[in-house]
Amino acid sequence: MNLLRTCTTALLLASSVFAASPAMAQVVFPTRPVHWIVPFPPGGAAEIVSRVIANRLRVVWGQPVIIDNKPGAGTIIATEAIAKAPPDGHTFGLVITAFVVNPSLRKLPYDTLKDLTGITQMVSLNLALIAHPSAPYNTVAELVAYSKANPGKVNFGTVGAGTSSHLFGELLNLSTGSSLVHVPYKGSSPVQADLLGGSIPLMVDALASQLPMITSGKMKVIALTGSKRHPDFPYPTTAETFPGVIADSYFGLIAPAATPREIIVKLNRDIVEAMAAPEVRERILQLGLIPVGSSPAEFDALVRAEIARWAKVIEQAKIRLD
Repeated sequence: MNLLRTCTTALLLASSVFAASPAMAQVVFPTRPVHWIVPFPPGGAAEIVSRVIANRLRVVWGQPVIIDNKPGAGTIIATEAIAKAPPDGHTFGLVITAFVVNPSLRKLPYDTLKDLTGITQMVSLNLALIAHPSAPYNTVAELVAYSKANPGKVNFGTVGAGTSSHLFGELLNLSTGSSLVHVPYKGSSPVQADLLGGSIPLMVDALASQLPMITSGKMKVIALTGSKRHPDFPYPTTAETFPGVIADSYFGLIAPAATPREIIVKLNRDIVEAMAAPEVRERILQLGLIPVGSSPAEFDALVRAEIARWAKVIEQAKIRLD
């Protein structure tokens, strides 16, 4: 009887330990202020989205979520800060399409695939082919035909060499035989000014950045560059006419690769839930963005695929940064 009682007691103790283990395994995070790095100066869609989500996370986590603006070097400064941060989840940050382009264009102070890991793709960002209202083409098919009839005479402006806007133009040239000539600018405002002034006929830029000018009739949209139409701005996509000519841009979140998996999972869950709040989702759509909220594995797979895809375009178009 004593032996039976002893065995029963041991089993009960073991059961209680096993039952408690899920609770013991729960992540205690965050335990101090969290730093969310943004690779741009204050203002702009990337920071607006970051702050809207961060405001909800402050309530959920009971800790400050500090937006750290680290602009410069084609987003490399911010990404390096993330890569070299302590891998405990308290520092993570936002990346854009430059994250998958930079490995083919620049010498980096980090290894994109080894030193960093994905948390989520937050949103899709529609780029748009935008023309001056006087331009003699209204569709991407007409643009390509006009470019072929006038080789080397159609300039397109972008916010800089090596950007997703630039690469989209080169992809269009490679895929269709058009001969659009790239004109890099330092930011969206100067390229907008030159298009409005008639100095250039065409630009590729974020739809959200140019919506006021588009809706006022001072610019016209030729096509969106993404894989699907925006639900609120259903302009046709380039891929509808030329399949495969796609430049899906995005905002995503990354963390140091050594961050414990359970923390990455918690970050993903809490951020995706914050994005699903009706007021957050509505604000994202108002900015011309499409909410996504992917899993860490899905975002990592996207990054690997996009690095490989753009590396081919960069090689074929012989793109180099001086």
